[in-house]
Formats: sequence, structure tokens, C-alpha cells
Amino acid sequence: MLFNSFTYLVFLPIVVALFWLVPYRFRTALLLLASYIFYMAWKPEYGLLIAAMTAINYFMGLWIARTETKKKLLFVTAIAANLLLLGFFKYAYFVRDVANSALAFSNQELLPIPFQIILPLGISFFAFEFIHYLSDVYKGSAPVKSPWQFALFASFFPTQIAGPIKRYQDFMQQLEVKTKLSLSQFDEAIELIIFGLMKKVIFADNLAIVVQTAYANPNNFTTFDMWLATYAFAFQVYFDFSGYTDIARGSAQLLGFKVPKNFDLPYMAESITDYWRRWHISLSTWLKDYLFIPLGGSRAGKWMTYRNILITFTLCGLWHGAATHYILFGTLHGVLLVLHREWRNLVEKSQLLKTLTANKIFHVFAIFLTFHSVCLTEVIFRADNVPIGVGIIKRLLLIDQLPDLKFWQVTLPNVDQPGVYFFLPLMLLAILAGQIICTKFRENKDCVGGIMPFNRPLKVVYLTVAICLLIAFSPDITPKFIYFQF
Repeated sequence: MLFNSFTYLVFLPIVVALFWLVPYRFRTALLLLASYIFYMAWKPEYGLLIAAMTAINYFMGLWIARTETKKKLLFVTAIAANLLLLGFFKYAYFVRDVANSALAFSNQELLPIPFQIILPLGISFFAFEFIHYLSDVYKGSAPVKSPWQFALFASFFPTQIAGPIKRYQDFMQQLEVKTKLSLSQFDEAIELIIFGLMKKVIFADNLAIVVQTAYANPNNFTTFDMWLATYAFAFQVYFDFSGYTDIARGSAQLLGFKVPKNFDLPYMAESITDYWRRWHISLSTWLKDYLFIPLGGSRAGKWMTYRNILITFTLCGLWHGAATHYILFGTLHGVLLVLHREWRNLVEKSQLLKTLTANKIFHVFAIFLTFHSVCLTEVIFRADNVPIGVGIIKRLLLIDQLPDLKFWQVTLPNVDQPGVYFFLPLMLLAILAGQIICTKFRENKDCVGGIMPFNRPLKVVYLTVAICLLIAFSPDITPKFIYFQF
């Protein structure tokens, strides 16, 4: 059941209506049922797997909390079980291929996998939330006593497929409070859902057509074309994932839950460190708390810190997918983070560099450099393999042909008027401006309910136009969200 499907747009209002109509004591059961219906709409057997993972982690959490003599052994066993299950479903073929590549050199018999392994949706996010829960219980946090509440934490449908990654303490605290949905909260939730749909349907899905065309045959396009395709993918993945997150946050808010914010204008970051504070925030904080810091963080000197950064982001790349280009993508981000730390050390030692970096022009240049560094790593992320990605980067860094905008002839399948190529960027600016305005209104403490009363008619018009644009610019098919594969 896709967030951008008609089925979900029917499913969500029904669940929301029932949630606020039933007595409070039945709400957990209702949401748990709805979450499993949502998940099992993909494949019913997936639900059995998640139920089994939930039961194992629930009982292991209680066991870890109640014992002292074998606490560490139980904790390591529970973490290993989650990682082994994740590894089996996500990395079995990758390990097989690596092993077969090694065996091929010695003419050994290749290793088969006698059955098909289908990757359960969202298993990486499930595993990370279970590991977070077990880690916090091991450190002394109270475990969840109710199996039904724990099952809902694990399967909560707005966040179950692609996050944001929840913290169980925050979720349980909200679950135990009898919340009410105010008009301003309802307004904000609907805004998030509509803006999320616009990001996904109008921009991400249409940019995907452009990107797919360019990356399918990169040699058929000029260097200038490939730069445009690179920019297109950068915004495709941002609109796709942030659009999903907006819909997830809006859906959760309609049910009285606040889930973590996942994006904060990442392409306005002034450094790669700043970028990771703004991009996929719930993942980057998880990596910091449950991988980087346990490895030693930055406590053991410069070189150990750099080692920990490289390990963390190499594993971050592997988390994204079982392929060498994902691993290289993560490693490159680790290298960029190390280089940025070295740059900061140089700036701290030089008065000249301090003066230079304080200049506003330098801040603009820093944003430009960070954005293009991220774009180049995303080429590796998007390419089918490392050689193709490296080949595209070589093309990007060496202008070989004059621009003729070849691939921009393949866009927006439902609209073929020439003016649309100018209209689409203007529409993007209008949508972003609308989001900023609505955000500022919500932050204004003098506004009633966070929304200025005289702004309501304008907002109705704005959202009506947004819905019309969704209908007009929807692709003929309903593509999945990019992060569903992770």
C-alpha cells in the first residue's frame, strides 16, 4: 500500500475516524490491526516475519532488564539475531556473489542459493529500531511491559516502511497520554500530507523519468546533459524521501503522534558535517548514538576518530544496499567528513582562514561546494555499479560537448507544452515559498493555534491549487518511494 496510492488515501481517513471514535482503551488494538493490514497488503507472510521479530525482541528486552549475571551475553545474542536476520534477507545474494567471484579465480564450484529470497519491506528500519530498543534497555532504560504497545511501536504504519526511525521512549510516552487533535494540528497534518504528495508525485516521479532516461544510456548524452541529470537526481531523491517523511509525519499527527523530523533544508548545508545534521536526521543520529559512539566516538584521538567515522559511514553505505556502489557511496561520505574535520583544524590555527570563512561570499561558496560534493557521491549511489558511476563522474568533470539539452525532451509524460519547462521551476519555487510561509506562521506565538486566522482562506486556495496540480502532473504509473528498497 503506497502512500501515493488511492488505496492509502481511502485507508487513512477510515483509520483516523475510527481512532477518534473508539474508546481510548481500544486505540492501541485498532492501530495495531491497521498497521498489520497496511504491512500485509504487500505480502501476508511478511506480517508473520515482523510479528516473530517483534515477539523475540520483546521477550529479549524483558530478559535483559531482569537479569544481571548474563546481561551482556543476552544483549549480544539479541543484537546478533537481528543482524543475522537482516543479513540473510538483505545481503545473502551479495555475500554469494562476492564468494563466487573469489572462487572463480581458483576454478572452484560456485555457491548456489537453492531458493528465492524476497526482501521484506522496511526490514532495515525494523532492525534499527529493535537494536535501539535493546541497547537502551541494556543501558538501564525501562523495558516496555505491554506486548501490544511494543508491537505497535514496532509496526506503527506511518513509519514502518521507511522511517523516520523512532525512539521508543518518545513513542511510548505519547501512547500513554490521552491526546486530542486540535484544529491547528489537523491543519498542519493535512498540509504535511499534501506537500508530501506534491513533492513525490509532481517532482520526484517526473524527475525520475528524466534521470532514468539519462542513466540508462549516459553515453548518448552530453556532459551538460549529465550535469542536469545529476542535479535532477539530487532533487528527485530529496523530494521522494522528504515527501514520504512529510506524509508519514502528517499521517501520524492525524492520530495524535509526533514523529521525528527527518530533513532540514539539507542542500543549504555549508559543510558535509552540516549536511548530515540536516539529511535523514533520524538515521544520522542513530548512527552517532548506536555505532559511532560505541566504537569510541571522538574520545580516543584524531586518527581513531577518523577510523570511527570511516567505519560508521562505510556501514551506512552498506545499510543502504547490498552492492559495492552503495558501500563506496558511504565510504566517500566518510572521507568527506574526515577532510572537513581537517579543514576545521586548519581554520582554527590560521587567523587568515578565520577571516576568510567569516565572509558571506565564502558561506555561499561553501553551500555550492557542499551541494556539488553531495551530487557527485549521489552519482555513485544512483549508478547501477561502480564502473558506470565512475565513468559518469569522469564525464561530469570534463566538458566534452556543447549543451543541447537532449534529455530534457523526455519529461512530464502528461504535459507536452514547451512552456512547462519554465513553469515547473516556478511552480517549485511557489511550493517552497508556501511551505516556508506556513512554517513561519506556525512558529509565530502570536498566531491563534499556530495559524494566522486571516490566512485560512489563502491556505484553502493554496491547498486547492496543490490538489489540482497533483492531478495534472501525476505520472501514468504509481512509482514506489526510493527508500522502500532499503
